[in-house]
Amino acid sequence: MTVAELTLHEPAMRRPLTVSKTSIDEVIDADRRLTRLVFAHLVTATFWLVFGTLLGLYLSLKYVWPDLGVASFLSFGRLRPIHTNTVFWGFASQAMLGLAYYVVPRTSCRELFSYRLGWLAFGLMLAAVVVGNACLLAGITNGAQEYREYIWPAMGLFALGLVLVTYNLYMTIARRQTREIYISCWYIVGALLWTTTLVIISYLPFYQRGLGQTVIQGYYMHQGVGMWFTPMTLGLTYYFLPKLLNKPIYSYSLGMLAFWTQLVFYTMLGAHHFLYSPVAWWLQTVAILFSVGMVVPVVAGSANFLLTMRGSGHALRTSYALPFLFSGIVFYLIGSLQGTFEALRSLNQIWHFTNYTVGHSHITMYGFVTFLIWGGVYALAPRLSGREPRQLAVGMHFWLALIGVVIYGISLSIGGTLQGLSWARGAPFIESVQLMVPYWVWRAVGGTLMFGSHLLFAYNVWRMLPRAAAAKQVSHAV
Repeated sequence: MTVAELTLHEPAMRRPLTVSKTSIDEVIDADRRLTRLVFAHLVTATFWLVFGTLLGLYLSLKYVWPDLGVASFLSFGRLRPIHTNTVFWGFASQAMLGLAYYVVPRTSCRELFSYRLGWLAFGLMLAAVVVGNACLLAGITNGAQEYREYIWPAMGLFALGLVLVTYNLYMTIARRQTREIYISCWYIVGALLWTTTLVIISYLPFYQRGLGQTVIQGYYMHQGVGMWFTPMTLGLTYYFLPKLLNKPIYSYSLGMLAFWTQLVFYTMLGAHHFLYSPVAWWLQTVAILFSVGMVVPVVAGSANFLLTMRGSGHALRTSYALPFLFSGIVFYLIGSLQGTFEALRSLNQIWHFTNYTVGHSHITMYGFVTFLIWGGVYALAPRLSGREPRQLAVGMHFWLALIGVVIYGISLSIGGTLQGLSWARGAPFIESVQLMVPYWVWRAVGGTLMFGSHLLFAYNVWRMLPRAAAAKQVSHAV
């Protein structure tokens, strides 16, 4: 028999659909009170993610079929702020705090200062989202101020919860059994202090008149992203990335450089949303300069993470948490540099008020913040509960979310650029609407993939919930 004939008679090689992932190496012997508190945040965040993005998917479909839903409570003006505030304060905030309740005590080698305060803060923030959304659905708002639509009683509950969380984690760090404060704690407590100050300043009414309100809105809108979600997720990544790679962070000094320059530059760039407006020209120029200065913390932080991952290709292929962290880091670099370019006057003339900014916001809040949150959840939850998600479901979650946000971001970036160029040459406005139609279709396609990934994430969280019979293996490694 010839070699060719032998080859034909050999059984076909079966290749696995996905690369086999490494099982969790330890089950953490955490206090059950901590496990319940963490999972309460994660489950609540997952619910808000599905609810909020279902509304977002519906709104993206309205761009394709404008007559889809004609009741007042189904209008774009009612549901859009519910979508954004739900994913901001309901999903992302609760997920980050749930992970922080583990990271801060772990790196401080002390148990959480007060579980009672943790549950009280959780209840206050949950009530804030429920009350705020109910008011928005009824048309009761704080005005057309992006991400600030919740009326002050609702946001007051959230602010009170922030104060309690800040005190709780600060006292945990103050009672630490280590000499140094780990870099994650710097970022996490910094985010809590900055955001508590931000919410108070942005809701005090007596100096918000005319342009004063506009300036405060720019300050609030950008600080919400840059001084809450950004430092919080970066702080969590400074714990989970070295933990999963089993190696120290590349440079502690780079991390502190990024931390302090973030504080210096990000606090003054909100006015770049109001270029060519009646806002003082010098304030606009300051915002542009500080936007350019943001290249320093972004490059320092991204380089620190990527250099930590250098030589860890095998770990990236065999972990179901690391691909989310890696993607989030790359989106952090891309989205932040994109924001710097968008702040330049010449480019702002084309891109501002267009769909380009919508694509940019999803690259940052979704590609950067959400992917880092997911990476943290997949890194921590199985080790707390002893229950792993199905690897295929995690892989499908990752690829649907990644492909969806890439389609979403690229389509709106291209369409938004053409939209701005159409306005610049003085074409009739309806022309810009017509040219956006195919890009809105692709936006809906990307949004559908993203929402499908959220359903898979919800299934995975359910799979990772603690069970009484889950085996526990004691580990005291940080």
